[in-house]
Amino acid sequence: MIDLIVNGEAVRSDAAPETALLWVLREHLGLTGTKFGCGAGVCGACTVHVGGQPVFACLIPVGDLAGQEVTTIEGLSPEGDHPLQRAWVAEQVPQCGYCQSGQIMRAAALLAEAPDPSREEIRDFMSTNLCRCGTYNRIVKAVQRAAGEA
Repeated sequence: MIDLIVNGEAVRSDAAPETALLWVLREHLGLTGTKFGCGAGVCGACTVHVGGQPVFACLIPVGDLAGQEVTTIEGLSPEGDHPLQRAWVAEQVPQCGYCQSGQIMRAAALLAEAPDPSREEIRDFMSTNLCRCGTYNRIVKAVQRAAGEA
């Protein structure tokens, strides 16, 4: 059994320690906001926070996270009204929407680290997350909008 804190709640998983955090979140805990993209840590669709830092959930074995705090898109704002979530809607960021939870989680980590990032800082920090629809300019605008709300 592996004990974690997910979105502020203590949870226990009976998954094998080598199971990727992504599958524990999705299959064991029913938190399907975190998406499977590539499974190789290349696309960023599965980005969550561990101890406040953005990580690719597809790469981290759950056994390495015993006792740690994990935040998913569902835990970013239970009401869905985080400044980034509001900015994503206002800037009409999503097209297909598949990468968006990972994008938002990555952006949330950026704003926690740098509350007023420049356009270049946003582009650099967000470069690990891919958007196949190419909404990068809208992503930058949404991050800037959210930073302006803080």
